Amino acid sequence: MVAARSLALFVLAAVFEIGGAWLVWQGLREHRGPLWVAAGVVALGFYGLVATFQPDGHFGRVLAAYGGVFVAGSILWGVLADGYRPDRFDLAGAAVCLAGMALIMYAPRGG
Repeated sequence: MVAARSLALFVLAAVFEIGGAWLVWQGLREHRGPLWVAAGVVALGFYGLVATFQPDGHFGRVLAAYGGVFVAGSILWGVLADGYRPDRFDLAGAAVCLAGMALIMYAPRGG
């Protein structure tokens, strides 16, 4: 149950961080305006908040593991929001990153 909660928090954090960055991108690069940028900044703040609810209390571990989720989530976001078509190397790289995330967060540790 702890791992399921942790995974759900990683997904929620990814939605806020990737979504926030995408909103800023849209606001500035696609000229959608300052409200898009402001919404992105708020979403990025929520990303930071969500990360603090991870069951593991080690900041470095949580943020390092989240990196794998971010990589895979960014590719998925690109597919859904921008029509990006990942190639096999994108997919293999995302799989490696998710495997690294799982190893960092959920490997059995003594103590």
